[in-house]
Amino acid sequence: MIISHIKLKNWRNFRKVDIDLTERVFMVGPNASGKSNFLDVFKFLRDIAKPQGGGLQQAVKDRGGVSKIRCLAARQESEIEIEVHLAEAHLKPSIWIYAISLKQEPRGARKPYIAYEKVWHKDKLILNRPDEKDEKDEERKTETHLEQINANQEFREINKFFNSVFYLHLIPQLLRHPESFSGPALPGDPFGRNFMEKVANTQERTRKARLKKIEEALKIAVPQFSQLNYIKDSTGVPHFEVRYENWRAKGAKQREDQFSDGTLRLIGLLWSLLESDTLLLLEEPEMSLNSGIVNKLPGIFHRMQKQKKRQIIISTHSDDLLSGGSIGGEEILLLKPIGEGTKIEVASSITDIKKLLETGLSMVEAIKPHTQPQNIEQLQFQFTNET
Repeated sequence: MIISHIKLKNWRNFRKVDIDLTERVFMVGPNASGKSNFLDVFKFLRDIAKPQGGGLQQAVKDRGGVSKIRCLAARQESEIEIEVHLAEAHLKPSIWIYAISLKQEPRGARKPYIAYEKVWHKDKLILNRPDEKDEKDEERKTETHLEQINANQEFREINKFFNSVFYLHLIPQLLRHPESFSGPALPGDPFGRNFMEKVANTQERTRKARLKKIEEALKIAVPQFSQLNYIKDSTGVPHFEVRYENWRAKGAKQREDQFSDGTLRLIGLLWSLLESDTLLLLEEPEMSLNSGIVNKLPGIFHRMQKQKKRQIIISTHSDDLLSGGSIGGEEILLLKPIGEGTKIEVASSITDIKKLLETGLSMVEAIKPHTQPQNIEQLQFQFTNET
């Protein structure tokens, strides 16, 4: 299944969103336009649904409370609303619809609670809260039925879908030196601090198969790369070991703490693609990668999707990424800051872009005027005169 449509109200810097999503989505826009905040909608639903350490209260707490989630432009209608449609494919009828609205207690502990929670299966409404029991016991509204095993039996398929949402934005420094970063790990390890543990805990047969595919990709992408091995040192700590071809008879070996940022990020990206067949969230996957590699990523995404039929939502600033492969205007979401928050539009629905494409411009050239900050040309002149 994929998320075929999403509606938002008062979520982060989005006053209102109502858009279709395809199997492959590319989000573009200026810095601070809300790309990460849009991805966080899906992580928020995952955090509500996950069986351990999850639930509505924890998901809101992890984000600093309702006031940090609610759009600053929200006024009289201050509820936060999320509605997602699940379908077999883009433009197919919805199989499931899950909708939730959040409020905050006006006083006391200021807990978040549901203003409503609804589920449709095809055209049938099968959950409509608050119900009579909720009204008699207000405390029930502080938990969703989505997170409760004894309450989500009729729509557990939605719970499993959200719970399996995958996000990994691997930060090389965390992987190289995890012991240098004190404090508890973030839930879900989104930045790869414990990536080696994830690899170690993967079933051996699956791990070998994935690393073999990653090895073949690295042979193409990394000069003189020869071999990728998974090993454990004398204390049982897992490591990657890479062999490079050079003047030595048996080549040169390196462990992950010696890998380049690009090599580590490419390994993390390829592992994410192979991880499962569920919704994958990628944040600026082009970081630290050679432009030639970045240009091939859309094609890699497409081939992986044909095999696994999974949805991928990508945020990017890269022209190389957007010019790689055959990306349609319906796959690109343009995020544009406006007076009160950010507006999201599908590129293929914007008249100016259609006209530019008709003149023979590429998709990247057509959307570029919509993704750059206004008056960006003046930036270079800000440091020309001494103060």
